[in-house]
This record gives sequence, structure tokens and C-alpha cells, in this order.
Amino acid sequence: MSREKSEARDELAELRAEVGREAQALQAAVDAVDQAAATHLGVNRTDLRCLEILVDGESTPGALAAELSLTSGSVTTMLDRLAKLDYVARHPEPGDRRKVIIRITDRAMAEAMRIYGPIAQEGAGEVARYSAAELRTVLDFLRRSRELQDRHRTRIADLRER
Repeated sequence: MSREKSEARDELAELRAEVGREAQALQAAVDAVDQAAATHLGVNRTDLRCLEILVDGESTPGALAAELSLTSGSVTTMLDRLAKLDYVARHPEPGDRRKVIIRITDRAMAEAMRIYGPIAQEGAGEVARYSAAELRTVLDFLRRSRELQDRHRTRIADLRER
């Protein structure tokens, strides 16, 4: 094998290892930001995840339970905590007043924007540096990485059942 091919293979191996290290570092950094946000808001990480879901739109207690892998009782307790902090509000469903819709409050939305808005704005500036072709590659990597995590979350959950 030529020296150039050997060096190219070594460089590729090192780049792959560096991608792995940076992916782990990114995960740790995101985790640390989320913990700081939860602490600032006075909530736990599950509560923070609930608020994250509600930033994207209203939900029902049942849908939140499914998304967060919680029992209905745990969701009720969580929503009681978040309502007491004025972070969520329960509204009767217009078509069936026995059902409840959960919405994030303006106060919680403002706090979410105060915490995460600067990150989104700065992140948009970082993304703007890349060409369309580069962004397709980044998007492919991120999508495949998420799908890998989803597969292994399911695999790990199934270990409990054995």
C-alpha cells in the first residue's frame, strides 16, 4: 500500500473518531444547557421536556403521557406543578368539555424565548455559513444519528422486559 493511501486512511479514521468525540461533547453541552434552563425555571427535566413539547403547540394529557412515557397520574402531578408556576394552563376542549387541552402560558413562552432564543439566533448564524450541499450532509448525519438513538432507546427499553 502506498504511503499516501495509508495516510489518507489514517486521516479518515481520525476524523471519524473526532466526529464521535464531538457528538458526545455536543450531547453533554446540550444536556448542561437544559439542566441550567430547568434550574432557572425551577422545574425538573421532565417538566422542561413537557414545556418543550408545548412550545410547539397545545397537547392533551394523554398525548403528553405517551410522549414523556409517564402514567396519567404522573402527568396530572406534573401539570399541577407547572400550572402552579403559571407555565401551563388547562383549557376545556371546545368539542367535548370533559376533555382538556394543555397550553403553555405567555409567561412560560417568554421565559423559553429568553433562555433559548439567543441560542437559536446564534445557531442560525452558524448554519448560514454552510452551502446547500453541506447542509444536506449535516442534515443527513443528524437525521441518521437521531434514528440510531431512537432504535437504541427502543432496544434498551425492551431489555427491561426480559
